[in-house]
Amino acid sequence: MRTQITELFGLRVYTDRAVFVGNVDDVVIDVDQKKIDSLAVGELNPEIGEVKGYAGLQIPFRIIKSIGDIVIVRHIPGIFRSPAKEE
Repeated sequence: MRTQITELFGLRVYTDRAVFVGNVDDVVIDVDQKKIDSLAVGELNPEIGEVKGYAGLQIPFRIIKSIGDIVIVRHIPGIFRSPAKEE
């Protein structure tokens, strides 16, 4: 499946454990390798973990599992904390 990079802007990003991360703000491209390096995600969910002082984060393309109506990334416990487990 082929898609335009601009179609990724604004997509909601979730982990594969249904934790909302944020929205895609930009795409980081490795021009030398001719591939997407990462997605820049903003409007972060404050409940996912320690992101103090950051307006967003970059999600490496290698942990992205699926892109469609939303983006699904692999859940990494050290980065994405599940709010349900904090109670």
